[in-house]
Amino acid sequence: MDIEILSERENPLLKRREIVLRVVHSEGSTPTRKSVLERLAAIKDSKPGLVVIRKMNSLFGKRESIAHARIYESEERMRQVENPHIVKRNVLSEQKEAS
Repeated sequence: MDIEILSERENPLLKRREIVLRVVHSEGSTPTRKSVLERLAAIKDSKPGLVVIRKMNSLFGKRESIAHARIYESEERMRQVENPHIVKRNVLSEQKEAS
């Protein structure tokens, strides 16, 4: 799985970075949200708990997807801004077990 960042924008009001990325998955099926989230966190030198994959769409006939992600400065800010169902969708399994 290769990740290419198409655009990145700083949003100081909401204390986050907004990123549009292309995920090329030449082998196998569409990658999971969790795997993309972990890879993006590693690339952007952030904690996986602060990254939210807002949406991820696979392109028909191609082995790539376009994803919209947000990286927050703090978990508290993320929970204030994002809808609860989006936060729940992006929480990693380790964090779910700890809660």
